[in-house]
Amino acid sequence: MDDKNATGAVPGDINEEYYQISAEIMASFPRYRPPVDLFVFREDIAVLAPYSRKGTRLSNEQVEEVAELCARGNIFVSRSDHHIYSRHIVRQLDLVLQDHNLKEAEIANICIHALYLRYAEFYEQPVKAVFDPLYRDVMVVTEYLAEDPRRINAFMRRLFRRYEPAKHAVNTLAVGLWLWLQNAGDFQRKNLDRMALALFVHDIGMGKMPAFLLTKKGPLKPEEREKILQHPLLSVKIMQKMEVVFDDLLQICFEHHERLDGSGYPQRIRGGQIPATAALAAVADSFAAMVTERCYAPAKDPKEAARELATDQRYNVSVARTLLAAYANDAFSAPHDMDAFVEQKD
Repeated sequence: MDDKNATGAVPGDINEEYYQISAEIMASFPRYRPPVDLFVFREDIAVLAPYSRKGTRLSNEQVEEVAELCARGNIFVSRSDHHIYSRHIVRQLDLVLQDHNLKEAEIANICIHALYLRYAEFYEQPVKAVFDPLYRDVMVVTEYLAEDPRRINAFMRRLFRRYEPAKHAVNTLAVGLWLWLQNAGDFQRKNLDRMALALFVHDIGMGKMPAFLLTKKGPLKPEEREKILQHPLLSVKIMQKMEVVFDDLLQICFEHHERLDGSGYPQRIRGGQIPATAALAAVADSFAAMVTERCYAPAKDPKEAARELATDQRYNVSVARTLLAAYANDAFSAPHDMDAFVEQKD
């Protein structure tokens, strides 16, 4: 926000506790009952003053006044209400691209929360009507990252530590895109879009597995393992029904469990037979799982998980070492508790 000059200038330190709400986001709120406290900048005394409390019904005159004040940049929201604000716009993710008053960390929280919700819905109901909003939100995230690829670091600081299918999808997206961007150079936006979508939906076929197999603590029986081995093909079939099929997606969905020594599945291909995208996804998928608490294994420290992968000859060691080097240099220090963030109540 640019400081206003002359009498009534908005002090720059206001952004530490408040942020200016854009007209687009204000218009997305319920007109008569905004879900957050609103503050108005009083130009005559150059301070913020309370305007209305969250949930209070505004009069017709106030609705018009708020719209006018907002258009002038004089309506603010307290950052203490950010969790409410973010939960509102999480369903209209494109709004984060229009609100230039959000901090990078706040945008990462909102994007991750939106992706988590979209994937959970698609996992339960893998149909086109549910896929389309998921696809739109992934494209919002890639547009945001394309403007500055370094923003992916904020996503890496927000890996989930408790396993759920949707959390695993978000983790794999963040880790896989971070790895991809390290060597992408001057990438084309189309390639970023495709890589992001493929990493995000790579495991969607798991939604077709019997639920008890995904929560079983003991070893799987041979017939149970055979069912699990089918999920890569099921992921491909689901995406074919969505009419979204391209090489990176097919490779990542179908081959992210292949291993360089031929011990993977479903084809047991090895070495150079495994596409580079699938080899990268294998590292991202395994790392994303290892750092979460699962029913049959505790969560590993991210640096230790990266170290294990970097010394495991079944994986692309070069890719895994890139990840280990980042953790060794504390590139993702001060991690955020995203499990608590998505579970908190208003």
